[in-house]
Amino acid sequence: MAGAVLRGVTLDCADPQTLAGFYGALTGMRELFSTGEFVALTDDSGCDLGFQRVDGYRAPQWPGQDVPQQLHLDFRAADLDAMEELALELGAAKPDRQPGDGRWRVLLDPAGHPFCLTSS
Repeated sequence: MAGAVLRGVTLDCADPQTLAGFYGALTGMRELFSTGEFVALTDDSGCDLGFQRVDGYRAPQWPGQDVPQQLHLDFRAADLDAMEELALELGAAKPDRQPGDGRWRVLLDPAGHPFCLTSS
């Protein structure tokens, strides 16, 4: 029987404070811990988001894989249009390529990581 429980996900980036601010505003998560090199956000769900500074950080390329994305986050939103609008106001970008026939929206966070918004 497996006993591991997912505790969190940490994203590489050039500026942990800025990226944590973006995701905090997008999700309502609050800062749990912060140093100059790392920021953790929590919402008491048991799965936190972390952001760690990486020297020479290179943003992933989506949909291309010249710099692989390695992972992306999916967020459920009750109002997909409103959440997309908020993400864009917070600094996300919307790439031209949008697979999924409208079931989800692919956006890029301020550090270039792709993430998806979905209503399901």
